[in-house]
Amino acid sequence: MSLAAKQAAVVGKYILKQKLLRRKRYPLVLMLEPLFRCNLACAGCGKIQYPEEVLKKTLTPEQCFHAIEECGAPVVSIAGGEPLVHPRIKEIVDGMVARKKFVYLCTNAILLSRKMDLFTPSPYLSFSIHLDGIKEHHDACVQREGIYDKAIEAIKEAKRRGFRVTTNTTVFQGHKPEDLHKFFDDMMALGVDGLVMSPGYSYEKAPRQDIFLERDKTRELFREILRPWREGKKKWAFNLSPFFLDFLEGKREYQCTPWGSPNYNLFGWQRPCYLFSEKGYAKTFKELMETTEWEKYGTGRHPKCANCMVSCGYEPTAVNDSVSSLPKMLHSFRASV
Repeated sequence: MSLAAKQAAVVGKYILKQKLLRRKRYPLVLMLEPLFRCNLACAGCGKIQYPEEVLKKTLTPEQCFHAIEECGAPVVSIAGGEPLVHPRIKEIVDGMVARKKFVYLCTNAILLSRKMDLFTPSPYLSFSIHLDGIKEHHDACVQREGIYDKAIEAIKEAKRRGFRVTTNTTVFQGHKPEDLHKFFDDMMALGVDGLVMSPGYSYEKAPRQDIFLERDKTRELFREILRPWREGKKKWAFNLSPFFLDFLEGKREYQCTPWGSPNYNLFGWQRPCYLFSEKGYAKTFKELMETTEWEKYGTGRHPKCANCMVSCGYEPTAVNDSVSSLPKMLHSFRASV
């Protein structure tokens, strides 16, 4: 069984247990932000627009462990900001791995080659490298030359040492499908274990507001992006539910599952989701789940959700759908092998 299939099996077992316990809402991925500080200022990012006194703060490892124990999700995405800037990132990652959580350490890879010695290869640890496409496009998105090359060097070294590596690509308005086709080919040639992609979310505080996709444009673009893979001309390995890819193309209609990827950061549990804070923060996960007015969020329910098709909201819906019947489970499992 491949690691992707193992993770799919563990997550599937977790979901079935929640259903047997008759739980209506449960998390799949903890979106953990142990800091907001970053060494880049990307054009489409709305996560680093905080005052300096906030950017200096970090969560302790103990706070991070309490968050995962509170919510119980089988997967942890450690984001930010740039997690490798955190002075105790090794303790946080090691603690999550010791708890047998599937950890995705999200990084722009600027510091990865220098800090790789902090980590030990494990089936529970993946470096999730932020790369928005081919060299010219990525460096333009992060607004600094040479970052793509640093990331490629880090990927090669990580694979040489036996680490699992995935890439995380945010797709914006005007992204050429043929450029992404080349990018995916290049990543497969490097031995990347899985490709993750998602349309960008229109953060209000992002430096640029002309790059975000509307819903119909998202479907149109992703149909072109995935066409060679659908036609069997490419063997790209996506680290995403096949049902989520269907959704991006408009083949499936889903409502958002905002509690599927709850966000814990310096301020607490963010309401309602990882992408924006509408009603502030909850002190505990229990408070988040029981007092958030979930019915007010999602497609057609809130203006800020109107064009959102981001993976953190819709991938949990797709994953839950994939275990809703035996034929869907078999289809999803085969796609992960």
